[in-house]
Amino acid sequence: MSGRIVVGYTATDAGADAVAVGARLAAASDAELDLVMVLPEYERSVITPPDAGYDSHLRERAAGWLADASSMVGDAVPHRTHVRYGESFAEGLLATADELGASHIVVGAANGGLRGRHRLGTVATELLHSSDVPVVLAPEGSRRIDPTTGITRITAALGTRPGADALLEEAVALATATRAELRLISLVTVDLPSGVDTGVIRVVGAAHADEVLSRARDSLPGGIESEAVAAEGDSIEDAVTHLGWEPGEIAVVGSSRLAQPRRLFLGSTAAKMLHELPVPMIVVPRTRKPADKTALEPALEGEKR
Repeated sequence: MSGRIVVGYTATDAGADAVAVGARLAAASDAELDLVMVLPEYERSVITPPDAGYDSHLRERAAGWLADASSMVGDAVPHRTHVRYGESFAEGLLATADELGASHIVVGAANGGLRGRHRLGTVATELLHSSDVPVVLAPEGSRRIDPTTGITRITAALGTRPGADALLEEAVALATATRAELRLISLVTVDLPSGVDTGVIRVVGAAHADEVLSRARDSLPGGIESEAVAAEGDSIEDAVTHLGWEPGEIAVVGSSRLAQPRRLFLGSTAAKMLHELPVPMIVVPRTRKPADKTALEPALEGEKR
């Protein structure tokens, strides 16, 4: 992958979870990490002049928190720190990702989530309805996973709806960059209307799994293991709980068909999976950004480690 990964950091457990997942992904794919803290961008009138002292204090505190985040990453992964301003935390992250040409944005779960599970907060929700790059959701407790675990497997949940091609491309690219095993899960069996014969479901699911695996293997370099299975269960949630998940695994899902091109919109399938997944989830836009998008070097930001 060898790109830039933006991590939305807050001085909370969720922020530490995001740093942990971002660092593991960056280390596995030879990417650089950008740790970003977004401060509120207040619109001040002439009646209320800017409080330079307060602004300076707040920025110094943010820089201190980012230094703590940097210490979590260590020297093994090249990284920078950034203090930015935005109308919202999500808006600031999107602007930074666009400026740097980042490949992914990583954020943590909302407070109060169960360990190893996802709970969407306002930042993640806003990103999942507006981002033009894949968003990585770090479940609660990711900070406790041994960083040497790395990325061991990429699992992509594929159906036949619009966006499946972009999702397969992202999964193959991630597996190639991280040298992780690729597992493709066919959701055709749980997407079919109720009342369809069980035998027909099995045949359709197996055929779809074989088809996507064949396409993936055409793009995968040698030495990367791959497999495809048809999801089994009465529902998406049931199917997810019956799948085995490794500590170093990442799940990849597509955006809703309601999303605008090159934008995200969390659909019902991804939302159902999110509640049951014990691993990080990457949500991929329906179509890719233009291929000639280039990264910009950050100006006047944190020192590269």
